[in-house]
Amino acid sequence: MKDLFYKRSHAASIIDDKDIDAAFVFCDKYKQFLDCAKTEREAATEIEKQLKAKKFKSYKYGDKIVAGDMIFMNNRAKSIIAAKIGKDSIDTGVNILVAHIDSPRIDLKQNPLYQNSEIALFKTHYYGGIKKYQWTTIALALHGVIIKSDGTKIQVNIGEDEHDPVFCISDLLPHLAQEQMKRDASEIIKGEELNVMVGSLPFKNTKNAEKVKANILSILHDKYGIVEKDFLSAELELVPQNKAKDVGFDRSMIGAYGQDDRVCAYTVLQAFLDTETPQKTTIAVFADKEEIGSMGNTGMQSSILRYFIADIAEAFGSSERVVLSNSNCLSADVNAAFDPTFPNVSEINNASLLNYGVVVTKYNGSKGKAGSSDANAEYISQIHAMLDKNKLVWQTGELGLVDMGGGGTVAAYIANLGPQVVDVGVPVISMHSPFEITAKLDVYMAYKAFCAFCKNR
Repeated sequence: MKDLFYKRSHAASIIDDKDIDAAFVFCDKYKQFLDCAKTEREAATEIEKQLKAKKFKSYKYGDKIVAGDMIFMNNRAKSIIAAKIGKDSIDTGVNILVAHIDSPRIDLKQNPLYQNSEIALFKTHYYGGIKKYQWTTIALALHGVIIKSDGTKIQVNIGEDEHDPVFCISDLLPHLAQEQMKRDASEIIKGEELNVMVGSLPFKNTKNAEKVKANILSILHDKYGIVEKDFLSAELELVPQNKAKDVGFDRSMIGAYGQDDRVCAYTVLQAFLDTETPQKTTIAVFADKEEIGSMGNTGMQSSILRYFIADIAEAFGSSERVVLSNSNCLSADVNAAFDPTFPNVSEINNASLLNYGVVVTKYNGSKGKAGSSDANAEYISQIHAMLDKNKLVWQTGELGLVDMGGGGTVAAYIANLGPQVVDVGVPVISMHSPFEITAKLDVYMAYKAFCAFCKNR
């Protein structure tokens, strides 16, 4: 009779101690990745570094492509597409893994620096879906690039070294916050109140009234050779300064910024690198701009993946249309894990759980599945069979109660191109916060699932 019922189980009750130990070792390197890849640019740089270490060659249009090649393309330093060219006919399609490497954050405005009451501050514009109040009174680091008028690129990374200063967005003390606390939660801190404190000492050798601002500009000029106008051609991001850490007495969880979706980016990358050149051509995509709708020339709504696949198809006398229509894809993105402190936003039978394995999310979208690609039953069955065949721990999930809303991934944009696609990823608690929580066993199961997919024909 028991075989008639579907029952999920905690991963630790299924896998052996050897696999649990392997998960912990795997996650040690994952934490290192999180610490060195806090922005989309840094993630792209680290991914390219690891690809090159495995002898992948940079590809440009017109390069010859043959079976066995390992190639990659860096798209404007913000996204990466890599491929292992298999032996099977390209007409049978390709296996595609897609993750995104951008995360919610605080961006500087184009003209950010100002002075008020002899305090220097940066004006900001938040990026992606955040609870704005979570970003006050925490240590922030400044990452990014400044492009000077002569084209010189300045790399900026301030706050990560233990000797660096950090930055902070202020908040009211409780004694004076009576009116603030009457605001709706979405406006406890308003967008224009996300001002970052960057200095308070005056520059003495100036007649300018904004002496504190002048001092900050002097420091920046001495360190980077920039002037205020150079902010207009900069991409500077404020991210939490904290390092990735083990969470819990048993060290079973990981707490860190940016796990949505660098947890899937890392597991996809390692699976892709660790798999011998497959029979079927396999492509790994590390995309930008997912948190703001995948727009732009580095997001998944661009044509960059289509062009890349068209080049491969052309090299073997096939067409983009044939290849895409016969391809399979895993949209590697996170899922909202059930949080026991807030049970009323989830339906427990269909919510993902920490430590219950990698999550297969058939559909996402908003309320009535708006914006969802909603994978078909035939493909879902194939993926479930693949996971079972490889004895992996997996579960299903969704993004909260039906009427709560939900969210989207890149799955819909891949589906629009023709491939079969479904979301597969890691459950996360406190998603989009400065300190997201994942479980090590789930992270490891995601890696194993992506390994299985790379080998799947």
